[in-house]
Amino acid sequence: MRYLLALSLSFFMAFAAHAEVKRQQSYGELDVHYNIFNSTFLQPDTAKAVGLNRSKNQAVLNVSMVKNGKGQKGAVSGSFKNLLGQTHVLTFKEIDEGDAVYYLTQFAITSQELLRFELQVTDSDSKTHTLKFNQEVFPDL
Repeated sequence: MRYLLALSLSFFMAFAAHAEVKRQQSYGELDVHYNIFNSTFLQPDTAKAVGLNRSKNQAVLNVSMVKNGKGQKGAVSGSFKNLLGQTHVLTFKEIDEGDAVYYLTQFAITSQELLRFELQVTDSDSKTHTLKFNQEVFPDL
């Protein structure tokens, strides 16, 4: 029983530490939020509604822009490089839910690897900002 409790607490602490990572970049009043997750985290009906495939080997990159607490329309483009220097271009689709606007793209992941992302985020004032970040990805086992 003690082992199970220790294991549970270890899992919770690891998750809590991971959850504290802020995936956000600010450009003046514009906040760009981004996150990457495995597509199997999406419910089947949600994935279908936004035109994404659920697969253990597919990741989703979600980007949103917020200015003064309100979701902003704009445009997102970009790419990522793996450690071998291979570049993969990303194509984003806009999901407009009224109060919130998301930009989604999907890409294949075949093994655990560190990817370097470079995105161009254009806000509603037509100002383009470059967002760079690294993300380790894992296929869903």
